Amino acid sequence: MCYLVAKDKNVHGCYALKTRHGSHLVELKRRINQQVVARGIQLVTISRPTAYGEYAPYTFVEDENKFEKLVQEMAAKN
Repeated sequence: MCYLVAKDKNVHGCYALKTRHGSHLVELKRRINQQVVARGIQLVTISRPTAYGEYAPYTFVEDENKFEKLVQEMAAKN
């Protein structure tokens, strides 16, 4: 188990999606990253949120599609 975290480097807090390692995660991260990296959004994979306080506060998202939409909205604000 891991978390895919989307962080706007200019804003406090992040979105986090609980997921699993593997090719699906790689493709998801690649697809989202292509859309938002130029807008200052950082995507990282972490093992446990409590170990990465620099991304707090976390907004946990249960659905992959909702996560992707929220990240795109975050990027649109930049």
